[in-house]
Amino acid sequence: MLKIKRALISVYDKTDIVPFAKKLRAQGVEIISTGGTLATLQKNKIKATSISKVTCFPEILEGRVKTLHPVIHGGLLYLRGNKKQRKEAAAHGINPIDLVVVNLYPFTKVIQKKNISLATALENIDIGGPTMLRAAAKNFSSVAVVCDINDYDLILSLMKRHNGGIPQTILKKLAEKVFSLTASYDAAIQIYLASDNKEMPTCLSSVYKKALPLRYGENPHQKGAFYKKRGDALPFKQLHGKEISYNNIMDFYAAREIINEFVNPAAAVIKHTNPCGIAESCTLEEAINKAIYSDPLSAFGGIVIVNCPVGRAGAARVLEKLAFFEMLIAPSFTPEALGLLKTRKNLRIIETGDSAQRMAREQFMLRYVGNGMLMQEHDIAINEYLPQLKKQMKVVSKRKPSSKDMTELIFAWKCAKVVKSNAVVLTKDAGTIGIGAGQMSRIDAMEIACRKAGTRSSDAYVASDGFFPKADNITVAAKAGVKAIIQPGGSIRDGEVIDAVNKHNLMMVLTGKRHFRH
Repeated sequence: MLKIKRALISVYDKTDIVPFAKKLRAQGVEIISTGGTLATLQKNKIKATSISKVTCFPEILEGRVKTLHPVIHGGLLYLRGNKKQRKEAAAHGINPIDLVVVNLYPFTKVIQKKNISLATALENIDIGGPTMLRAAAKNFSSVAVVCDINDYDLILSLMKRHNGGIPQTILKKLAEKVFSLTASYDAAIQIYLASDNKEMPTCLSSVYKKALPLRYGENPHQKGAFYKKRGDALPFKQLHGKEISYNNIMDFYAAREIINEFVNPAAAVIKHTNPCGIAESCTLEEAINKAIYSDPLSAFGGIVIVNCPVGRAGAARVLEKLAFFEMLIAPSFTPEALGLLKTRKNLRIIETGDSAQRMAREQFMLRYVGNGMLMQEHDIAINEYLPQLKKQMKVVSKRKPSSKDMTELIFAWKCAKVVKSNAVVLTKDAGTIGIGAGQMSRIDAMEIACRKAGTRSSDAYVASDGFFPKADNITVAAKAGVKAIIQPGGSIRDGEVIDAVNKHNLMMVLTGKRHFRH
């Protein structure tokens, strides 16, 4: 059992530090402190000794160097049970420090702000804090180390229960917490410094913390949990409904990527990470209508995402159109909307707290494969290169699309981008009417999309995420009554494909860019 007699407190985030320090003093603990923390304690009439008085050396370089001193680190690191080290510490006037309370400069929060300079980022890299934490954690059998504000009450309650002592089992857990924190802190710095490199980083470091327990994984016999990068907030808040599942989270991230493509009021219905309906409109209610109408059969049991706040009318429309769906995701909900939606006992209501277009995401996309990891840049959102796309799109058919046709083709192109490959999408009036997703051949994707559209395929628009390898796709589209096609081009048989387009009097636009989604 470690008896706490002397504590060093140096915190950036001073939340609850005053009541914590007062209770330490009430238990007879001597407090050493630094800079702003010392000023806060003294302002609140809490007796504390300046670090400079202990080290006999001033804080220098505008606070950059204050705790990096042998008297401090000797007090943290010397082995209490080692007679030789005890004698050496005493010879140098080094007294033991039993408790270290430190939280770090908010580097990860600072770099998330817009237009942060490199100099500002570097100034927010904590040096003394991690060094003290690591020293104390290394010697955890003799030093209690607290890096989490949420552990203040734990420390106080244990000291009260054990007459000022902390059990060894707790000391070890506190040390583990420290090394998890410092590993993620260093990883964030490494990733930031590598982010401007044109090449992929040579080393990838990151630490993930369990954020949500899950009932199970994809299937009931598989264990599951959701982890997020340490320091990152959850990108959603659950307001109602059953516990969120592994599959729900997979669908959530797919849904956010899908809805990010659209600026006007938009809605999408997702099943197994694929959209079965996407639509834009002047009103959210109409977008919901069209997204569900795209494939009502597949929409049953899916999740719905919208890019606008949901009011009573929007909530009523979803409830009216879908007898059962798992989850509704939106930036926010009015109290009236929540009142309606909560009549569905198990419906998961998910608030993202921002416009879907502002979803923060990593610079790179990661995917585990076996014992390795794939890394790539995120596929660019079409809105981000829309001016360039409009300039580069090439009309290759004899029949020329109007500006209205081009608008519809671009909508179809956005939809095809977010469907699993091989993907073919039919749209009309800014709404999908048939989606062929994840097929092994493009002709299968075309046939499925046309079959799902049925009679609605007359005068529809087609988008394909990759080129057409043969003219047979055009024949199927023409037979279904399709009006115009947008696709990347680049096949060795582009000539045959274009000939087929002209033969059937269709319109075709090539983008020169593909959007595979595996």
